[in-house]
Amino acid sequence: MCKACSKAGLPEPQFEEYQGFRVIFMKDIYTEEYLNKLGLNERQIKAVMYVKEKGRITNKEYQQLIKNISRITATRDLTDLTIKGILKMIGTGKRQIHYELNDAKVMQK
Repeated sequence: MCKACSKAGLPEPQFEEYQGFRVIFMKDIYTEEYLNKLGLNERQIKAVMYVKEKGRITNKEYQQLIKNISRITATRDLTDLTIKGILKMIGTGKRQIHYELNDAKVMQK
């Protein structure tokens, strides 16, 4: 089941003991349509799609992805995504900070 979900681009299902055994299938809520409804700009949507594909993003990677964006604007965009609960900041210090999808909001049943 895990391989089939992964092949289909879906998150791995959760397996639980509940009055026997059950499998909970999840879907990815971060589609471009959903992100547009949240009011994200095109740069931020591109960042979320990048993180979905690569697993993480740094400020420097974001600047390279977007092209012609300042470090300050990149920081503002990534901070805004963190405040909105879409990304979470990992690490401390300038060189170790990166952003990942916030696990609490990534999936919905």
